[in-house]
Amino acid sequence: MIRYDVAGRRVVVAGVGVTGRAVARVLRQLDADVVVVDTADGERQRDAATALASDGVEVRLAATELPAADLVVVSPGWRMDQPLLAAARGNGTEVIGEPELAWRLRDPEVPWLGVTGTNGKTTTVGMLEAILLAAGRRTVAAGNVGLPLVDAVTTMPPYDVLAVEVSSQQLAWSPSLRFRAGALLNIAPDHLDWHDSMDDYVAAKTGIWTGATPVAVVDDTTVASLAPPDAIRVSVVDSTADYAIVDGQLTAGGVPVMRVGELKVGGPHNVSNALVALALAQAVDVPLDVAAAALRDFAPGRHRNETVADVDGVRYVDDSKATNAHAAAASLAAYDSVVWIAGGLLKGADVDDLVAANAGRLRGVVLLGRDRDVVADALARHAPDVPVSVVSTTDTGAMSEVVRRAAGMARPGDTVLLAPAAASWDMFRDYAERGDLFAAAARALAEVAP
Repeated sequence: MIRYDVAGRRVVVAGVGVTGRAVARVLRQLDADVVVVDTADGERQRDAATALASDGVEVRLAATELPAADLVVVSPGWRMDQPLLAAARGNGTEVIGEPELAWRLRDPEVPWLGVTGTNGKTTTVGMLEAILLAAGRRTVAAGNVGLPLVDAVTTMPPYDVLAVEVSSQQLAWSPSLRFRAGALLNIAPDHLDWHDSMDDYVAAKTGIWTGATPVAVVDDTTVASLAPPDAIRVSVVDSTADYAIVDGQLTAGGVPVMRVGELKVGGPHNVSNALVALALAQAVDVPLDVAAAALRDFAPGRHRNETVADVDGVRYVDDSKATNAHAAAASLAAYDSVVWIAGGLLKGADVDDLVAANAGRLRGVVLLGRDRDVVADALARHAPDVPVSVVSTTDTGAMSEVVRRAAGMARPGDTVLLAPAAASWDMFRDYAERGDLFAAAARALAEVAP
């Protein structure tokens, strides 16, 4: 039974992307009067409009105003001060995000387990989903990854529990969310082109703890300083934390769960992610031995430090999911000698510290994307002896040239690493398309290698 009735209400959906299309479909199924608007009018928007029109949904592209409505549901990319939305709020229209709508539509008996943070969200939610499935729970990874939340809450029969990845934008637009347990992994500057300030970004992220059992990765100093006194503490360096590493083992409340070496994912950040997934699963009483078995079998998803080719002794690694400097730093730290492929949309973030900390491991750098010159300037300041090649074309075919130039810099034993430290939308549909094109170009090298 749907507890939030939208039948007959006029609802405007802002954005024709994946989120907007899912919202529009669900609202139509619930007999709402739906209009979808988007300020853009490109090929992708027109394709989406055609698909929605076939479902009987009105779409208005290149919109300069929002039609009168009882409710506006906004996609996460739309800023809170976007003029169309500001005008709607000024007229007294309620404006909410897709997770907020899903929360109102949900079965209140189904707990949500939430994960946010600048990096590591998707891997942690994937681990959590695997644990819950191993425990026999009907579940799905939803939200900022996987199934849209509006689809998850209207699926019948209902899920037993949801593993929810939630971004800072989604949290900002969805003030009513109350997770059974909510984890904050880390906080580093990101999405500062969306939030007015770092303080606003932090406030959005910490919203995951409101009304929840708070889970905090205290290895991140900012998270540690913000964590409430009753937070469940997670650490890979402090053996006294609630979920910690002791004598090479993951522990929960001092109880050994499994050895670190049994994880298929590498790096301290992934060990931390596994501890968080354990903590969240415990909030719905999953036995530790079941959780351990699931973590032993867990493999990371696509575009997350994924080796895609090995050519003439050079490894090609796709970490296209490294869409900010914090994620790129974790990726670069895993390799000793790197030809680094970077650039895209930096979203207002600074990359000086990233470059300075990793200058010693760089064999060379190939730059692409809108903010490539910002990265180039940081390299000139902090790694002046590292060869840099700039690819100025911005069509998707540029990735083949990027990979060819990287291959020319690499030597046997090196890693050509796509860890852009930037979003992909200036050139690609998303980080997945960017990673797929990188992988295709790397494998093409393998096909012509002698």
